[in-house]
Amino acid sequence: MRYGSDDPHAAERVSFAGPKPEAAKATLILLHGRGDSADGILSLHEALGIDDLAAIAPQAAGHTWYPQSFLAPLEANQPYLDSALRKIESIVNDLLARGIASERIALLGFSQGACLTSEFVARHPRQYGAVMALTGGLIGPPGTARDYAGSLAGTRVFLGTSDPDLHVPFERVRETEAVMSRMGAKVELRRYPGMPHTINQDELDACGELLRDLVSQSHKGKS
Repeated sequence: MRYGSDDPHAAERVSFAGPKPEAAKATLILLHGRGDSADGILSLHEALGIDDLAAIAPQAAGHTWYPQSFLAPLEANQPYLDSALRKIESIVNDLLARGIASERIALLGFSQGACLTSEFVARHPRQYGAVMALTGGLIGPPGTARDYAGSLAGTRVFLGTSDPDLHVPFERVRETEAVMSRMGAKVELRRYPGMPHTINQDELDACGELLRDLVSQSHKGKS
C-alpha cells in the first residue's frame, strides 16, 4: 500500500483475460480479496469457462484495498477506500466510453472485493449485467446511513456467504440484501452454514448461471 498518497491504487496495474470488451458479449470486473492479487481473482474467468466474456481485474496496492475491517468507521479506511472505489469507477467509465452498455458490465468480488462491489454499485446505481458479492457486504460500521440515491433497475444480484464468518457478520449481508432490493435489484442470497472463508462450487455455479444468461441475452440483442 502506498502510504502518503491520496490515491494509492490509481497507478496499480490492471489484468485482462478473454476477448477485448468491444468484441465480447459481456465484460466482468473481478475484485480480489485482502492479500490476494488481480491474477489470483482473474483465475475465476477460466474456472467459469464462459466464451465471449471479457474479464478485467485491478490490483490493489500492497494487495489490500483498505487497511481496517469493512465494519470500521469510514474515515479509518481513508484514503484507501475512496481510492479503491475510484479505481472501479475509472474502469466502468472507460468501458462506457468505449461503447459498452452498463447492462453488459458485470461485477464479481470476494471478501474485501465483495465489500467494494456492494458499496460501489450502491453508490453508482444503474442497470448492470449482474452483481456478485461473495462473502462481503456494504461498508461502514453498524448504523451507517444507507440513503443511496438512484435505482439498480432490475439488476440481478447474487450474495453468497458463510455463516458464521470470521470477518463478515451475516447480519451485514442481510442488510445488503435489503438495501439492494429497496434500490430495485433482484437479489438472491445463499447462506452456507460452517463454510470456510472461501468461494465454494455452488457459488461458482450460481455466478456462472448469471453470466451465461447475460452473454446469451447480449447475443440475442445483437442477432
